[in-house]
Amino acid sequence: MTIAQPISLTLAEFLKLPETKPAREYIEGQVIPKPMPKTRHSRLQGKLIHGINAVTEPRQIAYAFPELRCTFGGRSIIPDLSIFLWHNIELDADGEPLDHVRVAPDWTIEILSPDQSANRVTGNILHCLNHGCQLGWLVDPDDRSVIVFQPQQQPRLLRQDDPLVVLVGVELSLTAAQLFGWLKMKAD
Repeated sequence: MTIAQPISLTLAEFLKLPETKPAREYIEGQVIPKPMPKTRHSRLQGKLIHGINAVTEPRQIAYAFPELRCTFGGRSIIPDLSIFLWHNIELDADGEPLDHVRVAPDWTIEILSPDQSANRVTGNILHCLNHGCQLGWLVDPDDRSVIVFQPQQQPRLLRQDDPLVVLVGVELSLTAAQLFGWLKMKAD
């Protein structure tokens, strides 16, 4: 019996491939399918997008994009949320955002899915930080914790009533308990 060898692609070759569902990321020369989000993942993602954009978009401070392909530093990744400061969003002549993002987000948020490698996701957050990102969150719905990553600092594990660190200029006050409270859809 022979084992199929993984296909080696360059980043340029990868970017010419059609998009798929589930989406694929390009990490260190490997094409890796991103797991399909589960219900809790989707709920937290939706609530975070709404919460962040509600306080940042009206004053053009920042904008949170869901599942946006970002290609930089030899990788092409799709964070669950990519938050860009308004002045870092590249626009075309009509004032619309460009489709191809070639820089790291200012803030990246990943929400762990049960079948997702925490180390691979952490690697993507660290890659973002190494390429100009200011803040990264790794949200774990199973143990109700958020690891916060910032450049040149030790990661911090936040739980319960710990206030979550947000991007400078974003007026969002949120604790870990409030974030995971969004998972409840039925009143007690």
